Amino acid sequence: MPVIPAEESLIEYPSDFPIKVVGVMHDEFTDIIINMVTEHDPTFHAGKVEMRPSTQGKYLSLTVTVRATSREQLDNLYRALSSHEMVKFVL
Repeated sequence: MPVIPAEESLIEYPSDFPIKVVGVMHDEFTDIIINMVTEHDPTFHAGKVEMRPSTQGKYLSLTVTVRATSREQLDNLYRALSSHEMVKFVL
């Protein structure tokens, strides 16, 4: 993955940054994602999670707003979320 110099980043740090995580509907999905996000953003609060089930209830979309402090932090969080077996995709 190419490294983007800080001066070319479209994101100013620190800033609030929304991330959408979509996974299969499961009782533990939200808690697992909250725990993963908190590992990368200790200031994250579960009250910042927006939940939206799919029309047929098979999937759950979570929007988590993290306090982004660096590109490295966001990259690490995206990698962790994307690699989890319950996650279908991360936007």
